[in-house]
Amino acid sequence: MDEHESYMHRCLELAKNGLGNVAPNPMVGSVIVNKDRIIGEGYHQKYGEPHAEVNAINSVKDKSLLPHSTLYVNLEPCCHYGKTPPCTDLIIKERIPEVIIGSVDPYDIVAGKGIAKLRNNGVKVKVGVLKSEAIRLNKRFFTFHQKGRPYIILKWAQTADAFIDIERLPGTPARPTWITSEKLRLLVHKWRTQEQGIMVGTITALKDNPMLNVRDWTGKQPTRIVLDENLTLSEKLNIFDNTQKTIVFNQKINKTEDLTHWIQTDFSNPHFLTEILSILKELQIQSIIIEGGQKLLKTFISQNVWDEARIFQGSKFFVNGLKAPTLQVEKFTQIFIGNEILFWVKNHRSQ
Repeated sequence: MDEHESYMHRCLELAKNGLGNVAPNPMVGSVIVNKDRIIGEGYHQKYGEPHAEVNAINSVKDKSLLPHSTLYVNLEPCCHYGKTPPCTDLIIKERIPEVIIGSVDPYDIVAGKGIAKLRNNGVKVKVGVLKSEAIRLNKRFFTFHQKGRPYIILKWAQTADAFIDIERLPGTPARPTWITSEKLRLLVHKWRTQEQGIMVGTITALKDNPMLNVRDWTGKQPTRIVLDENLTLSEKLNIFDNTQKTIVFNQKINKTEDLTHWIQTDFSNPHFLTEILSILKELQIQSIIIEGGQKLLKTFISQNVWDEARIFQGSKFFVNGLKAPTLQVEKFTQIFIGNEILFWVKNHRSQ
């Protein structure tokens, strides 16, 4: 590993601290080096607040060193006015002579323009240091801008005999059927703080009456997204409690009541899923966990519109019930957590 890679690794480590707090912006870390010594560092901490480069520059105690230093950043500095001024302008103002970048920004408003502006103002720029790692870190951001949709995470729990639910007989209470332990449920709540949305279908909302919120972890609440084509769900369900933003895609109405928004969608259109994801992109929802049920998960799988799947396998046996979806994949990561298993699958051919 050369010195450029070493400092870029530090940028990536810093950037990770923004997970769950900066979307729809990317996670970015920045390091400033003078004579093989880090004199400043920072990361983008919260959406709407200063970017990584600004925080790194502001952390430098002796600003007279900046014209003799190198700035490292894992993503191309912005060159436009958004929630904050352009980072390129500050770099140029502080006369930083060299900038090392992990990856070009895929957002078309930036996309090489930040690099060009720096070079046109005499800054030496090197691009592509740990490029793969930089893109992987911001997989949500890159998918959002390159594919025009949120990053999709499929998630379900299945028994040792591959069922996701018991056989629901008339009179079965509307509550979840727990397959995994509390330890794994804690992990799921942590994941919810890291993504911007969580989606379920009508049957899951009706049978499980989920809250779809963060209770066992500290962090931001995701936007609840429900598909209720014919508005059959009772507004007494937990998802309609107006404690967090909720979107209900349906065939009939557009309306808003407090934090709940009903959005009319043509479910007869074979491409209705694409339409829904396009609307969510317009709403700046960068990533979604698909929590079920079986029909919704199978729709994403059949259309190959998913980026990764996180599948828990518990130790229980149901013998009968609702079968879990299946994925045709060659590679996956298998993690043992006690007597339970987490299968982590990446889709390298997603649409």
